[in-house]
Amino acid sequence: MMEPAASRNLRKIVIIATSDVHGNLWGYRYEDGLDTVNDGLARVAAYVRELRESGTEILLIDNGDVFQGNMLTDDVYNKRPDDRHPVASALNAMGYAALTLGNHEFNFGLGLIERIRQELSFPVLAANVWDSEGRPFAEPYVILEQHGIRVAVIGLTNPNVPRWDGSKVEGLRFGHMAETAQAMAASLRAEGKADLIVISAHAGMVAEFDEEGGSDAAGRIAELVPEADVLLVGHMHITVNQRIGSTVIGGPRDRGREVVRFDLTLELDNGQPKVVSREVTVVDMSGWAPDQELRKLITGAHEETLRFIAEGGGGSSIEGEGGILGYAAADFQPEETAAGLPAGRVQDTAVITLIQRAMLEASGADVAATSLFNDKADLKQGPLTYADVYRIYPFDNVLYVVTVTGKELKAYMEASAAHFRQWQPGDTEIAADPEVPSYLYDMFAGINYQIDISQPVGRRIIHLAYRGRTLADTDTLQLAVNNYRYSSMLKASGLVSAVKHWESDCSVRELLVRYIRERQTIIPEVDHNWSIVGMD
Repeated sequence: MMEPAASRNLRKIVIIATSDVHGNLWGYRYEDGLDTVNDGLARVAAYVRELRESGTEILLIDNGDVFQGNMLTDDVYNKRPDDRHPVASALNAMGYAALTLGNHEFNFGLGLIERIRQELSFPVLAANVWDSEGRPFAEPYVILEQHGIRVAVIGLTNPNVPRWDGSKVEGLRFGHMAETAQAMAASLRAEGKADLIVISAHAGMVAEFDEEGGSDAAGRIAELVPEADVLLVGHMHITVNQRIGSTVIGGPRDRGREVVRFDLTLELDNGQPKVVSREVTVVDMSGWAPDQELRKLITGAHEETLRFIAEGGGGSSIEGEGGILGYAAADFQPEETAAGLPAGRVQDTAVITLIQRAMLEASGADVAATSLFNDKADLKQGPLTYADVYRIYPFDNVLYVVTVTGKELKAYMEASAAHFRQWQPGDTEIAADPEVPSYLYDMFAGINYQIDISQPVGRRIIHLAYRGRTLADTDTLQLAVNNYRYSSMLKASGLVSAVKHWESDCSVRELLVRYIRERQTIIPEVDHNWSIVGMD
């Protein structure tokens, strides 16, 4: 007969975890000028406060991508090293115990990460990153103690960071997440340092690039480290709630819309703790009103970001017109198409043409490539502010120019055209291949071409011409692309042999701001230099 729970020597550990908050402290979309109703760290703070006031002791941890992602972080405080970062202030005030570096923490260079370490009052983790001397770049783990139970939190960042951020992380080595966790967990157990093993991995469950080795797959961690009690995942912005073996696994949606709660019960048997139950719950934050104490703490940063927008993004605006950069003579994005995909992906549009023209003007390149980052991105007729520009180009990329051959350019275009499923007899709509997401699909200006979706991947780019002449494999052109595409596709996949020889002095978004300011009124224009063919 089992001993009644009341007479057993039990210890309960509650871990609350966030991931991919992306700078959303207030619960506000700066690009839209609107308070949100179901996300933001202030709602998480309200939930955490309620737990603590009810007498529940918690360990609060974050899984990364919190210092990047909106205008407050990317445009204002990540670029003001002498100001105290409001994200750090918020995390400290909420009583976080550990932060695992996400890939986006590296977007602004190692200087931001050093600043994060200086401003946070708790450890910054990344067990699978080493410097050129083989020394740990950050703390590999932290031991947290609660109710006499030692909880080891091992932090693992995404090993694809060099693919995305290239020279910004030069000199650092990023290792296999699961193999690093396996060695770390074994060492902690052997040395008797931990009663619970918690692994915080900034990655999705399945491989993003390394399908064979699984170095970037959190699911591989569950296979190689079956003794892990808890696995926290993120990066993919989706809800994860599952169990593999005895490991409970959880991941929240982004921007503070969800948090993960792990409940573990341990029984002390002759002084030795033994886990008797593990549970994971994903909690939606729409039921909590924003915590006013946290909002009070970050009010200055929030208002400074609003001021930044109102003043035209930190630069001059039309004289006497506040933050207005210029005017759109008409709407830029066409209505949704009946072809199955958003209009901006199946036909040339004024939004894409605007971005490409700004890139070409700033760089002097022959060809420009860009993606439609938001299917509903539009510039509406009327006054334009920095928030409008952010809406059509939400990433803080810089612009590169690299010399490419005709053969290399076509290979890049073929990789992009893989976004579409091959057209089959009986199909009625153009469809996307979910394995090639829309952010990997670029459109090109400066050349003429067609995408024949009746053909298999790798044989779709036809009628490729430059200045009225068929582009030869041996021709050379200057290609303007953002730094992310250059590092993650052109170089990481070996599509281009040359190295970039020019870099913009500001972000692509700022180039767009300059382009609009100089013209004051912009007219939606479309090059019509490409089209999709091969469907019935």
